[in-house]
Amino acid sequence: MNWGETLSTSWSAVRAHSLRSLLTVLGILIGIAAVILTVGLGLGTQKDVSAQISSLGSNLLIVSPGSSTDSTGQRAGFGSATTLTRADSEALTSTTSAPDIGAVAAEKSTSLALEANGTNWTTTVTGTTASWTDVRSRELAFGSFFTDDDVDAAARVVVLGSETATELFGRANVVGQTVTISGSSYQIVGVLASAGSDSSSNLDDIAVVPLSTAANVLIGGTSANSVSTIYIQAASADQLSAAYQEAQAILLNRHAIASAADADFTLSSQEALVSTATAIYRTLTVLLTGIAALSLLVGGIGVMNIMLVSVTERTREIGLRKALGAPPGAIRRQFLLEAAILGLAGGVLGAVLGSVATLVLPGVIGSSIVLSFAAVALSIGVSIAIGVVFGVYPATRAARLTPIDALRTE
Repeated sequence: MNWGETLSTSWSAVRAHSLRSLLTVLGILIGIAAVILTVGLGLGTQKDVSAQISSLGSNLLIVSPGSSTDSTGQRAGFGSATTLTRADSEALTSTTSAPDIGAVAAEKSTSLALEANGTNWTTTVTGTTASWTDVRSRELAFGSFFTDDDVDAAARVVVLGSETATELFGRANVVGQTVTISGSSYQIVGVLASAGSDSSSNLDDIAVVPLSTAANVLIGGTSANSVSTIYIQAASADQLSAAYQEAQAILLNRHAIASAADADFTLSSQEALVSTATAIYRTLTVLLTGIAALSLLVGGIGVMNIMLVSVTERTREIGLRKALGAPPGAIRRQFLLEAAILGLAGGVLGAVLGSVATLVLPGVIGSSIVLSFAAVALSIGVSIAIGVVFGVYPATRAARLTPIDALRTE
């Protein structure tokens, strides 16, 4: 019996017990679909996290204040102290001390109520410099951003996020209108283009004012000169490491700190955030994929079980074929092909189901799922391997039957 005849016979045997074959295929199908979805969800999450981190800006370094301790001795985490100042951010702009730093934007934020046309809306009011849009990679939908002259003059101008403008005025294009913040009127000079959300805030719900205005007019007090965050943009991606070293050296010198281990600030790079997040989600993906792969093991056991039942039911057929001269290899080959057909069918159907799910589910769960063609191809290959591996024992058992014993079987 050649390969073509063996394949035809195997296919006929699978079709003869269609319901049983379908249930066997179902176990492999679910396992393959689960693996494809798990891998796709892991890759999609990595993509979303990387996009959120990248939305902060390009070639970015982030300087956060250190920890704080109140009068009772209670300590708060990094970012709670007021160890960074406007003077620190200005020092980082020095082309002599930091030639690899392209731009710097300090931020000072607080939550305040805005009022316009009888409508109140509480949002994050952020004071910053004119370079903020370049450093944070933000674009304007309408109008323009404030200038260095506005910062120097502590001008009462504001740039609104698209959502903030809509909540206050019912539309986005509100350039030239005025809005009241803490009892004073501010002219709207621009509206930011939509940027979505990051892991902690809505990037479209914001009001941006000159840093001097936020420090002297809106916030004031003893912390007027402090800033909550300093964003540093390296001159290029290749200069990011050098910019990191320069920024660290300048801040340590200004704060009279000898060792970086004793720094009262935290300097983190965008690359480090991406690498950390990617490593975490890669580990989770591997873990979840391993769990999903257990269903493939269950499917493989199902294949073995069905093939053993098939051998038992077809003992007389096997005996007759061997009596007519069929060699053990032909018998073994037939049952292995039957197992491979079941594995292939489960793999292909599972790949189709998993692929369709990766297109449909993102709109339902609100998270990206990336279809990995490598995972699809590997899954189909694994499903065939499962069919063959778990079909070896039943096929070998069938091949070892002696003709006389097989023919005597009732």
